[in-house]
Amino acid sequence: MKIITDPRCTEYQSPGHPERPSRISGTVAALRRQTSLPIDWLSPGAVGPGQLERAHDACLLQRVQDSEGDLDADTPRHPGIHDHALRSVGGALQALDLACKGESAISLLRPPGHHATRDTAMGFCYYNSIAVAALEARARGLARVAVLDFDVHHGNGTEEILLNQPGTAFFSIHQSPCYPGTGLSDRGPNCFNYPVRPHVPRLEYRQVLQRALEDLARFRPEVVGVSAGFDGYARDPLAQGTLEAEDFLWLGSEFRRLGIPVFHVLEGGYSDDLPELVLAYLTGLSGRGQPT
Repeated sequence: MKIITDPRCTEYQSPGHPERPSRISGTVAALRRQTSLPIDWLSPGAVGPGQLERAHDACLLQRVQDSEGDLDADTPRHPGIHDHALRSVGGALQALDLACKGESAISLLRPPGHHATRDTAMGFCYYNSIAVAALEARARGLARVAVLDFDVHHGNGTEEILLNQPGTAFFSIHQSPCYPGTGLSDRGPNCFNYPVRPHVPRLEYRQVLQRALEDLARFRPEVVGVSAGFDGYARDPLAQGTLEAEDFLWLGSEFRRLGIPVFHVLEGGYSDDLPELVLAYLTGLSGRGQPT
């Protein structure tokens, strides 16, 4: 298992903000302590000319680099946030590289990205790492590229960026009603939404995830990017999901069973149990755990 991270992503924070440094530092520490999974630790790669611009307008890039004013009420302008967000993009691109070489890889960096639209930073997100990586895969000549987003919040930014993009498909399983209020139905020919209600029975939640996975398999992608959000967990403070650690282990094992290159990018997950949830997911990806 390859894990891409960088301690610099823990250097910014806002008091009381749920997207806090311990999401990464605590998860990395727990993964370094465990002995059940062999892990190779890597740093994010560079973002090349034009890669960011495939997903984002110049006005957003300039706005994130400006020094005045927050991007929105949830998305502060931290010092150096452009560089932090760029490293998250670099982590996703490196995870894509590794997946295309047959390696299992996840980018554990912050900030997350899936709410960032082509021209707007929002919902803790500045640049949309998974969308940049998906468009990079298409630019490399891959004919069919899919993104599956299991964060409890709809990946509205990824949907907007990939909508009607030839050779791509987007699948999002998320709570509704919930922030950002989108994802109520499918859009265009290639964006498919699977809303679940708050407090949905856990088995029903898993059945929705299974249906999305089956639809993704029918698309026959050559590579899959996963927006891995762990805030569908039953005790996450920002939503009313019902998933448990064993559900994330099962989900990881389902991605392994696809038998095609899959790369993973951390999105949400705000519970103190995040390290346990990520370890369960990686255990499923590795094939070392038995899903229930």
